[in-house]
Amino acid sequence: MPATPSASYSLTLRVRLEHKPGMLGEVLTAIGNAGALIGAIDIVEVSQGHFVRDISVDARDQAHWELIIDAVKGVEGAELMDFTDRTLTIHIGGKIAQANKYPLKTRDDLAMAYTPGVARVCSAIKEDEEKAFQYTIKGNYVAVVSDGTAVLGLGDIGPEAALPVMEGKAMLFKEFADVDAFPICLDTRDPDEIVATVKAIAPVFGGINLEDISSPRCFEVEARLKDELDIPVFHDDQHGTAVVVMAALLNALKLTGKRLEALRVGMVGLGAAGIAVTRMLLRGGVGEIIGCDRHGLIHTERDDWAEMHPLKRWYAENTNFSKRSGGPEEVLEGADLFIGLSGARVIRHEALARMTGDAMVFAMANPEPEVMPEEAAPYVRIVATGRSDYPNQINNVLAFPGIFRGALDAGATEITEEMKVAAARAIAEVIPESELSEDYIIPSVFNRDVVDAVASAVADEARRAGVVRNQGPAIDSDARATSRTSPPARPVPAS
Repeated sequence: MPATPSASYSLTLRVRLEHKPGMLGEVLTAIGNAGALIGAIDIVEVSQGHFVRDISVDARDQAHWELIIDAVKGVEGAELMDFTDRTLTIHIGGKIAQANKYPLKTRDDLAMAYTPGVARVCSAIKEDEEKAFQYTIKGNYVAVVSDGTAVLGLGDIGPEAALPVMEGKAMLFKEFADVDAFPICLDTRDPDEIVATVKAIAPVFGGINLEDISSPRCFEVEARLKDELDIPVFHDDQHGTAVVVMAALLNALKLTGKRLEALRVGMVGLGAAGIAVTRMLLRGGVGEIIGCDRHGLIHTERDDWAEMHPLKRWYAENTNFSKRSGGPEEVLEGADLFIGLSGARVIRHEALARMTGDAMVFAMANPEPEVMPEEAAPYVRIVATGRSDYPNQINNVLAFPGIFRGALDAGATEITEEMKVAAARAIAEVIPESELSEDYIIPSVFNRDVVDAVASAVADEARRAGVVRNQGPAIDSDARATSRTSPPARPVPAS
C-alpha cells in the first residue's frame, strides 16, 4: 500500500509558464495525476509572455519526487526552473536561536544585566544556591540530552545526525509550554560518561529530558541520574509514551465499557517504551499482559531465560503467567487491547479476529504501524497510531511539555510515578465524555488546553507528595500563560 503524501516530503516547484489561458490548470492537473497534494501557489514574477509561479506540493517519498518533476516537465509551455526540498530548507542554520528578554540600549541596561550589577546577583546565589532558580534561566531551562543511538525510526545515527531531532524537541518545549530547552548531543555511548557529563552541566538546568538513548543503557542512565540529581529527570521515550498510551486507554475504556482490572493486553515490542508502558498498565491494575520481543512471547520458562537482561526477567516474572509461547500474533488470542511498539506490519490484519469484541488496537510503529488502521477497522472498535494522518494520534508531545511545565512551576525535585499518572488522567479529561468517539479518544497535539491541564495536575501532585524544593510560592499558571503573549515585566528587586 503506497504511503500517503506528507509535508515531510514536500517540494516547492518553481515553474515558468507561457502566458496563455489554461496553462496553470494544465500544470496542476499533471501534478495531481502524479499523485501529489497541491498546497500554496504563489506568483514570483510576471513578464511579457510568461509568468513564474512557486507551487508547493506534498509527496509520498523522495522517489515520488521524480514522478512529479517528470509530470511538470511533460506539460508543453511549462519549464521547471528549480525545485526546493522544503523540509531541508527550514533546517538551514538550525531551528532554534537564543533571544534576549531585556534590551541592551543604554549604559544603565548594561550595568544591570552585566557588570557591575550582575555581581550582586552572583553574590546572592553564592549565599543561597536555590536563588539560581529565581535569578537565572535555570528555573525554566531543560537540557534535551541524547547520544544519538536510538533516533526515531533511524536507529544509531550518532550525535551530529541526532541534533536536528533534539532541536525539534526544544522547539516543542518552547511552543507548547514556554519551557526553554537546549539540545545536548553527546559523543559517547558509555553510561558512566553520559551520567558524569549530565551531572557536570546540571547546574545550568532545572530539568533533564533524556532522548533517543538505546535500550537497555537508557534505563541505567535515567536511574542513576534520578538518584544523583535534585532536579527532574525524565526519559521521554519511556515515560512520555506510557503516559499518552494510558490517557488514550482511559478514554477508550469509557467507550467500550471494559474495566482495567479485567483487561487482557497483548504487546509486541519490549524496548524502552514497551517496558515503561507495561509498568504503567500494571500499576493501573491491568489484569493480564502478554508481551513479545524479537525472540517470541516472553515468560520465565523460555529457553533464553538465563541470558535475559534483568529488565526482561522482570517482564517475564510479572506477565504471561500462563507461559504461552509463539510469535507476535499469539498475543492477540483473547486480547482486549493490542499495543504495538515494534515495526511495520508485524501482524496480519486477519489475525485481529482472534481478539475479543469491542477490541482496541494501538499500533504505534512509525512511519508504518504494525497494522494499517483501514485494515484493522473491520475487526476492532478503536484504532490509534503514532501517525498524524489518522485519527487518535498517540504522540508524546501531549505529555512531556506539560509534565516539565508543571514540575518547573512547582519546583519539583523529581518526576514521580504518581505525577505521570496525574498527567495521563489530565490528558484524558481534556475531552468531555459527551464528545468521545471511536475516532476521538485523545486530544489533538495542537489543543492548547492540554499543556495547562497536565501542568496543573503534575504541579498539584508534586506539592501533595512534597517532592518540591523550598523556594517560596510557585509560579502561577495563569501568569505563565499570560507571559507567552506579553513582554516580560521587569523583576522586582529582592528585599
